[in-house]
Amino acid sequence: MLALSDAASPFSSWAWHRAWADSADPAEVSASEALLLRGPDGSLHAVLPILARRVWFRRVPLQALTWAVGDVGCPDHLDVLAVPGADLAALVPALEAMPWRVVILSNLAEAAPNAERLCSAFTRRGHAMRRRTLWGCPRLELPDSWEAYLAALSPTRRQTVRRKERNLYRRHAVALTDYAEGRLDEGWSHLLRLHEQRWNGQGAFRDPRVERLQREFAGEMAKRRRLWLTTLDLDGTPAAAWYGFSSHDTVYFYQSGRAPRWEGESVGLVLMGLMIRRAIEQGYERFDLLRGQESYKSQWTVTQRMTNEITIFRSGWRGRWLRALDWAAEVRGRRRPRPPQRGVADEGSYD
Repeated sequence: MLALSDAASPFSSWAWHRAWADSADPAEVSASEALLLRGPDGSLHAVLPILARRVWFRRVPLQALTWAVGDVGCPDHLDVLAVPGADLAALVPALEAMPWRVVILSNLAEAAPNAERLCSAFTRRGHAMRRRTLWGCPRLELPDSWEAYLAALSPTRRQTVRRKERNLYRRHAVALTDYAEGRLDEGWSHLLRLHEQRWNGQGAFRDPRVERLQREFAGEMAKRRRLWLTTLDLDGTPAAAWYGFSSHDTVYFYQSGRAPRWEGESVGLVLMGLMIRRAIEQGYERFDLLRGQESYKSQWTVTQRMTNEITIFRSGWRGRWLRALDWAAEVRGRRRPRPPQRGVADEGSYD
């Protein structure tokens, strides 16, 4: 079904939900539900994994329906998984029967047609809807060749990329090592070690739950031959690591790490360039750097896709009051939400 949902990323896939279920608290998994929509012939038309949970909304504690997976691991570009033409409005009565004051669908893809259709069905039944922009995910539209990509960079940046790679290859024996399913544990240990060294223990994997989730997901991606887990080796020793995955026509970059001793050699820059080149040579059309406005991302691309959030307010006076509270907070000019650091959970607050 993911293949039929062009807007959805791997974070909407069964692989991500399986990894979440295997790494989450059993009570949280038990509390989640997956609404299934079937067509007249019994075939599966849509899947909506949701969870009823207590959240803080505009500093008010209340019951909400959210994505089952929440925001653990910072999933981007989500959408409701559905076949084209699925009658998503048929899901609304089942959702109305559940206990909630608001429905919050966060981290939506810039164009999430299925989520839009579902939420429009809510409004036709008297519920209010609010949409807001969250954050940008830098993305490259890949050309036909590496040289064409370099030509699109500024002269200074182009010269830097070429010089750093040339110098590294001149001074060391350089090799890329890929870690597929049979060597996943080895590659993952390199990633964790180099990431921890890079961030001095304050990186994305410091939360054990996030690390478990990503390790499970990497395993699912490896089974599907979509895992991109690679080290840049200097003289036989891993100096930098790169972790991502592919889906459809896109390669997604998730995390990386490098040994501080090689900072002067720009091993992170060289490895990123080599992975972009690999994506081009393998025929991918896009290279997504996911959420986060780190300065190094803007050195590779100036384009981005935005993510959105849609909130549904249940009809009735309580819903109108919450909508008014939400509107007042927007009018007061509350600061635009800052994207959580990649991989760090920020659950339960929708202020």
